[in-house]
Amino acid sequence: MRLALTEFLTLDGVSQGPGSPAEDTSDGFTRGGWLVPYLDEQFVHRASDWLDLADGLLLGRRTYEAFARDWPQITDPDDPFTGRMNSLPKYVVSNTLTEESWHPTTVLRGDPVQTVGALKAQPGRELQIHGSARLGNSLLAAGLVDTLRLVVAPTVIGTGRRLLTHPGQPVGLRLHRHEVTATGLLLLEYETAGDAPVAEYEGVTSLV
Repeated sequence: MRLALTEFLTLDGVSQGPGSPAEDTSDGFTRGGWLVPYLDEQFVHRASDWLDLADGLLLGRRTYEAFARDWPQITDPDDPFTGRMNSLPKYVVSNTLTEESWHPTTVLRGDPVQTVGALKAQPGRELQIHGSARLGNSLLAAGLVDTLRLVVAPTVIGTGRRLLTHPGQPVGLRLHRHEVTATGLLLLEYETAGDAPVAEYEGVTSLV
């Protein structure tokens, strides 16, 4: 399977608490809910298309516990995500999770790079990370992420946990697809492309 990482970001790179002021208040964060004003039909359609590609969800413990609490409570028959989110296989990277309440769930214990690498080697389409920024960050740094999907909101909030702060080798990316919604959300889809290239600038004439 390919590993796809989907993250919501502000323009200054914050990934914490996109959905509500109370979603994630860790480290004293008080500016959550920044994505919600920009949600629109085009975004929902594209996010649904992405979820169509999933054969499983890969989550960290904190995100799993939040999702396991919230997704089974959504009963709107017209919600385009609930049925799939609740029925897809869930894989949780954790050495401390004690209750597997959101079925079907498999806990991946031990070294995440090894356990996720073994899972990726199984046949299938996409294993998708939604949220779980710390997990996604570490797997990107380890070279296990194949596709990076970023939903960038046109807002700067100045504080909060950022996604791309990983230690490790530089990561090269190739833009595969991009679009802008009517509300200003920038939808970016990248394929990873090995190490990030570098070069020495030799003037404008060397570029043409």
